[in-house]
Amino acid sequence: MMGLCLQALFWKCLVLTFPLVVSGFSDEMLEKGVKSEGYCSRILRAPVARREGYNEFSLRVEGDPEFYTPGASYRVTLSAALPSYFRGFTLIAVKEGREGDSEDDHAGAFQIIDEEDTQFMSNCPVAVTESTPRRRTRIQVLWTAPPTGTGCVILKASIVQKRIIYFQDEGSLTKKLCEEDPTLNGVTEKPIFNCCACGTAKYRLTFYGNWSEKTHPKEYPRLANHWSAIIGGSHSKNYVLWEYGGYASEGVKQVAELGSPVKMEEEIRQKGDEVLTVVKAKAQWPAWQPLNVRAAPSAEFSVDRTRHLVSFLTMLGPSPDWNVGLSSEDLCTKECGWVQKVVQDLIPWDAGTDNGVTYKSPNNPTVPQEKIRPLTSLDHPQSPFYDPEGGPITAVARVLLERIARKGEQCNIVPDNVDDIVADLVPEEKEEDDTPETCIYSNWSPWSACSSATCDKGKRMRQRMLKAQLDLSVPCPDTQDFEPCMGPGCSDEDSSTCMMSEWITWSPCSVSCGMGMRSRERYVKQFPEDGSVCTTPSEETEKCIINEECSPSSCIVTEWGEWEECSATCGMGMKKRDRMIKMTPPDGSMCKTETTEVEKCMMPECHTIPCMLSPWSEWSDCSVTCGKGMRTRQRMLKSPAELGDCNEELEQVEKCMLPECPMQCELTEWSQWSECNKSCGKGHMIRTRMIMMEPQFGGAPCPETVQRKKCRIRKCSRGSGVEKKRFKEAREKRKSEEAKEDPDGEQYPGCKMRPWTMWTECTKLCGGGIQERFMTVKKRFKNSQFTSCKDKKELRACNVQSC
Repeated sequence: MMGLCLQALFWKCLVLTFPLVVSGFSDEMLEKGVKSEGYCSRILRAPVARREGYNEFSLRVEGDPEFYTPGASYRVTLSAALPSYFRGFTLIAVKEGREGDSEDDHAGAFQIIDEEDTQFMSNCPVAVTESTPRRRTRIQVLWTAPPTGTGCVILKASIVQKRIIYFQDEGSLTKKLCEEDPTLNGVTEKPIFNCCACGTAKYRLTFYGNWSEKTHPKEYPRLANHWSAIIGGSHSKNYVLWEYGGYASEGVKQVAELGSPVKMEEEIRQKGDEVLTVVKAKAQWPAWQPLNVRAAPSAEFSVDRTRHLVSFLTMLGPSPDWNVGLSSEDLCTKECGWVQKVVQDLIPWDAGTDNGVTYKSPNNPTVPQEKIRPLTSLDHPQSPFYDPEGGPITAVARVLLERIARKGEQCNIVPDNVDDIVADLVPEEKEEDDTPETCIYSNWSPWSACSSATCDKGKRMRQRMLKAQLDLSVPCPDTQDFEPCMGPGCSDEDSSTCMMSEWITWSPCSVSCGMGMRSRERYVKQFPEDGSVCTTPSEETEKCIINEECSPSSCIVTEWGEWEECSATCGMGMKKRDRMIKMTPPDGSMCKTETTEVEKCMMPECHTIPCMLSPWSEWSDCSVTCGKGMRTRQRMLKSPAELGDCNEELEQVEKCMLPECPMQCELTEWSQWSECNKSCGKGHMIRTRMIMMEPQFGGAPCPETVQRKKCRIRKCSRGSGVEKKRFKEAREKRKSEEAKEDPDGEQYPGCKMRPWTMWTECTKLCGGGIQERFMTVKKRFKNSQFTSCKDKKELRACNVQSC
């Protein structure tokens, strides 16, 4: 009986983890496929037949290593090839030959990167699963390798797609890693295969910096944080710009320590035919900015069969010699095609040329020079990335490589059409609203602007506020909602015309000396809805001249580089550009060709620039902890004083809304104490108050509305009944005489009162209001000893009907 209960509990948990029903389960299957005493292995072994064609899903470890370094962290990606997608998944790491039935069977530890996508499984804490069941094409987690002596480890994943579950014990959803041989001395080599692809491919590299005070708060340098200019290239496997376990060249050292790409670019260009394209992108100050303020740095480059690798680096500044980048990323596939997209999260690495341990450590050269290595959270207690528990470092950047065009005859044709770009932009069908009745929300806000200003995929967001949670045991859904979008002019309504990409950079000149031709191209991002052919030109050419006089004494030089920025921000300045000597004259003479060109540049008149401002800071926290408040952001004046006054606003204020504040109970004032309920001896009197507003949003319950206290007027007389009767008759006679004297007044012990006033108007038209009336003292007798001889007030409820 106990085993059956455990079985029922497990399958209930499994349904919670994979909310889509899997058809074909029978009682016989359940008995064969489930162990009531098992640990976590059941989540990857199901009593259903394996689904064919599962290669559309893949499990990848960053760098595709065959070995792991004990204690090192690796980025694990689970992805689906378009147009496929998955809604749910599980991911575990077990020792080779183990079933996962006990905790000791599992190896290493996972760490969540994005809590919106991933979480640890409630009934199996070592496993990673989805946070919410929704359509997705990719998730990432970090896996920290186990200690020395563990042996080989197998990473396993399972996928939920529609009503099908893919459970894998081999193939594309299983990855085997064995412990690295210590004799390799830390050098991790990634085998690079010969490329069999045809033609060329063009890619766009986009660099997203995520290094900010919010993500890496420890000793974050607020004033000078930046990313240096990106420098790299597409190259052959015979040339290595940088690699883990290798030594930094002089060019890498200058980038790592100074952020200067000049020497590195010189080294790259000197490699001649080993390099196809030099990759360059501008520096970013400060290190992190919202994309609606400044576009992420990007660059375009080409690859071909012999030069199919791309490498780049950029300095994390300020720092001793810390960088991020890619090393020999292969864009050629084993199927003789070109990779469509690569997304990599980047952690910082140490160039081995400086011994500093903090962002602003003084210059301290490493002698002798050490090998390039990734930074870890246990390097030094003063390191900004230090973690005494030895967890992985949070990524500081992300790089996106997207294939944007192909040229020439291709060996492995995958059509470049609009489906490649927007196949996954179709909004997921909205499921029935399952918001619990115990969760009270505000209305959804309007949709935000799309995060993409172009026709590339972006996201937009809307929000709502949780106003009350009536049952704390029932969780309330998220208060944010996202959906895919594209920039203005890219919607279906605009699909009747051709939509073209921006022009890609010019190709190299077709000759190395004299007059030649160069070309550039763009591609179709959206075809006409009527199926017609786009007539917009997608390629253009122009003449180019290199070394006008091609003689035996001529130098062979590269093309001119891009013009540097003008030296002045206003008025007249200078700018320059450079080129390099590729080959000296064959006759051995000196090269007389100019390698630097300088010209004047005119910026706007200085008096027309009222001020220069820094970027806006991040919004402050809301000024309140609940309800409506305000938040602010600031920017600073950077322009010199001589440019005149600046009238631009330096501070902005906007409203912010947090969940409703608790509303406390509101009561009227206490009424007057009533008369004692006894004419003699011990009695009591009461007073009351009314509830004007019930508590809301978690306010405290209303206090008492009735109070009672004892009263004692005089001792009761113990005389004979005849005496009591005489006393009573005398008192009544006296009251009747006083009433005759003032027929309009009322008699009270010790005083004469005026009649009650009319009731006042009700304080509310509906929802329960209050009326009052008053009685004042007209005459107080000299022998009055009663506390009741004073002005009186009465209250009553009115308009109690609901509004």
